[in-house]
Amino acid sequence: MCSSFRLLLSVLLLSVAALPAAAQTPASTQTFSDTADVIVVEVPVQVLRDGEPVQGLSAQDFEVFEGRNKLPVTGFEVLDLNAGPASEAWKSARAISARRHFLLLFDLGYSSPKGLEKARGAAHDMLAGLHPSDLVGVAAYSPSAGPQLLLGFTTDRRQAAQAVSLLGKPEMFDRVADPLRLVLNSGSIRESMGGAEGAGKSNPASMGGGGGGAAGGREARQAALAQAMAEPPFLPGVFTHIEQADRAAQHRAVTAMTRAFEELARTMGSLYGRKYVVLFSEGFDSSVFGGTADVDQQLTMASATAVGASAWGIDSTKRFGDSKATNDLESMLEEFRRADCVIQAVDVGGLREGAGPAAQWAGGRDSLFLLADSTGGELFENYNDLSAAMEQMLRRTSVTYVLALQPGGLKRDGSYHEIRVELKSAKGARVVHRPGYYAPRPFGQQSPTERLLETARSVAGGQDAGTIATSVLAAPFHTGTGDAYVPVLIEVDGRTLTAGTPGWSVPVEIYAYAFDAQGQARDFFSQTVGLELLKVGAALQQSGLKFFGHLDLPPGDWSVRVLVRNAATGASGFKSTTVHVPEPGKSVLLPAFFPEPAGKWLTIREAQTGSAQAPYPFMSGDQPYIPASLPKLTPGQEAQLSLVAYHLRPGEVQAEARVRTADGRDAGAGRIRIVQRQGHLAGSESLSAVFEPPAGLAPGEYLLMITLTGLSGEAESSVASFTMAGGLP
Repeated sequence: MCSSFRLLLSVLLLSVAALPAAAQTPASTQTFSDTADVIVVEVPVQVLRDGEPVQGLSAQDFEVFEGRNKLPVTGFEVLDLNAGPASEAWKSARAISARRHFLLLFDLGYSSPKGLEKARGAAHDMLAGLHPSDLVGVAAYSPSAGPQLLLGFTTDRRQAAQAVSLLGKPEMFDRVADPLRLVLNSGSIRESMGGAEGAGKSNPASMGGGGGGAAGGREARQAALAQAMAEPPFLPGVFTHIEQADRAAQHRAVTAMTRAFEELARTMGSLYGRKYVVLFSEGFDSSVFGGTADVDQQLTMASATAVGASAWGIDSTKRFGDSKATNDLESMLEEFRRADCVIQAVDVGGLREGAGPAAQWAGGRDSLFLLADSTGGELFENYNDLSAAMEQMLRRTSVTYVLALQPGGLKRDGSYHEIRVELKSAKGARVVHRPGYYAPRPFGQQSPTERLLETARSVAGGQDAGTIATSVLAAPFHTGTGDAYVPVLIEVDGRTLTAGTPGWSVPVEIYAYAFDAQGQARDFFSQTVGLELLKVGAALQQSGLKFFGHLDLPPGDWSVRVLVRNAATGASGFKSTTVHVPEPGKSVLLPAFFPEPAGKWLTIREAQTGSAQAPYPFMSGDQPYIPASLPKLTPGQEAQLSLVAYHLRPGEVQAEARVRTADGRDAGAGRIRIVQRQGHLAGSESLSAVFEPPAGLAPGEYLLMITLTGLSGEAESSVASFTMAGGLP
């Protein structure tokens, strides 16, 4: 139903987030409905003067009110896209709430094949002009299925362009089952069996109720007309059964569409930042709301009414419009205004001339203009105008001030709260902001789809956060063919994972995605595992869960982003790490691996798909081992480690180890000694070694830089993370 539409997108990049709660022991009495905790609300604001963004403002320049109550601004950040893609400002944790969101919505019910082709071209041009930080989603509306989300909000322009290209084609429904809707399709992309949505292909996610079934489309109206033609018209020239059937079908279709769009508006209301629905359509008949605009028909019906024909059934909805449909439309438009979401309508039919078949859609322009004008947008009939207008809009919204608020007594009940933001010294400037915000809802009241999209928000943000302590190790291994095999080892602290779990079963959701420097997703895996605390609770409390998955990645630099979530409590932990995949044949030293004793963790390996299995990469001689994702070393104590290098030159190899703090400061040289050197996988070699960290390191996280130097004088280096425990052994 339509409610699923709101759930599907509502938490994507949702920036109303609660501060971390204290850990709790498993209990079945935890409730949320009446809790009033500290909730941070972030309000993106633009300030314009003469249509241009105003720069250089500070937190002291703004005042925020909820009713008569002035809310203190507890945090402030500036997002200035004019600094260029090289700027790191838009990558900050809070800046994600200020990013612009563009939902490219293609109306398949009221668009001809030729118009849809024009829409694809316009969308591709628009994608090319967006800022790297802008988030783009792609959706399609059809009367039979309602809105369908093809691609969730992402910075991946390649995926967005592919989604646009597939619109209206059978391949649109042939996609890999990415639960977060961040990956549309790729030959290398796979999902582990047993994942949150299972394996295999799936249709695009439903974004709401259907548009009234077959009766909502043009084909249905034609069928209704054919049936009605079997009956003679009651009053020729004034009101016929054919017209009655046609208008009834139109009313059903338009009503279904407005209700689905109203759910879209509620969904967009949960997103923070400037939001735009770019609607590509030829429009629906506006006479459903305002009556026919045809002067001849108006005169004919007026004359018939004057001679008493109204008693014989003059169609009042044709003359004056349908009041119920008008109310539905106004309700939809009010939701868009409340959500501070602008509809930019694009008439894909273009300028029409003459009468004939095109005349029946003349009201389409009026309906598109109404949708756009009522929400602060524009109607575009010329694609040159569209490009110019989008460029102007992007410039106007290039500077955003993010105001963080902490409204007192705010409950997690999903309620709507109106606010207003004022500039202390206006001086002709105009403040643009959303008129209110929605309070977050308890995790227990969210649907599974909504929870998945909350995960997508964190993955898209790319910032380490969460209450579940998580660490990640990822390294590339060349297997001799195709992409590199990149094992991903995820360690999850058992105490923080199980904290607050009601009952004795912990459903754990694990998601891992690889993004390149342009924000494009290459590969992913996801899996859900159920942990019975009566069986594995002791092991979890002693250490935790270690999950072994893998990604297939080509040469390049990659950001591997991992999120782990307790699906019973909603607690999560997000961790990212970088991986450099070298070109095949290039000399390289992988990060140091610290083997751990067997049985330390509750270990689970990803469910395998396909017949080809890569060799297990972590071997010391003929003995397999599992490395630590974040090894913990003890002062004054040697640690065993394994080094894997590709294309080392023959001869003696010397090793040097230096330690740096997490912020890059030198912390001294450690002692390292190579014990054994032997062949490994696909032209690589494995070196067993022992390492002792320098004396005097305080407890905390450090970086270990190891350099190998051969007789030729050429050196290879790598960096790995480790932590220092407190005290002596």
